[in-house]
Amino acid sequence: MSLLEVIALDAADARAAEEGGADRIEVVADMAADGLTPDPDVVARMRDVTSLPLRVMLRANAGFRTSAHELDRLRAAAETLKKVGADGFVLGFLDSFSQIDIGATNKLAAVVTPLPWTFHRALDHALDPVPAWTTVKELGGTLDTVLTAGSARGVDSGVDLLVRRAAEGPAAAAMIMAGGGLRRKHVAILGAAGVSKFHVGTAVRPDGAWEAPVDAALVREWRALVSAATGD
Repeated sequence: MSLLEVIALDAADARAAEEGGADRIEVVADMAADGLTPDPDVVARMRDVTSLPLRVMLRANAGFRTSAHELDRLRAAAETLKKVGADGFVLGFLDSFSQIDIGATNKLAAVVTPLPWTFHRALDHALDPVPAWTTVKELGGTLDTVLTAGSARGVDSGVDLLVRRAAEGPAAAAMIMAGGGLRRKHVAILGAAGVSKFHVGTAVRPDGAWEAPVDAALVREWRALVSAATGD
């Protein structure tokens, strides 16, 4: 079963995503920083207008490193966000050597469990993507998705690596959610490789601008594209 996840910044985005046929929403704030933890009031308003699952970002700064103080803030934020309607979370950190920060990530994952969570594109910024991918797959909690472009430069540069990862087997392919500069031409390639989860942001906004709202018609086009590529 395929999945189309759409980034939403507010309730209007969430409503349009559902109208267009999205399967899940990633809730973030401040895309100038590539997505930070949103205000709980925003999540609550989204919960009021959509029945779609809401995966909420847990990230306190524009980088992929974190501190003990930030982790305390994020743990508290996760508890609040659960109460206002979060169905899952998006998180993940790198350490000072640009390797997966297992300790910090698992500490936050323990708080969000039993809700499912996504390891986000911190993976694409790791120093060595091969051991990083192995490490991420072995993280604790209820991890069920890895959002990745295969490259810090986006899917255009990383599509071949995503195909190779998917070729490891059905479990690896099922964990991959392709996103980060995802273009329409990539969907058929990745679908043929066994990838069934796709993530879009500016691609479903007029002129590809974050300032523009999600367009239900564009979401509908992407939903049809994903369905065709995955045989839904």
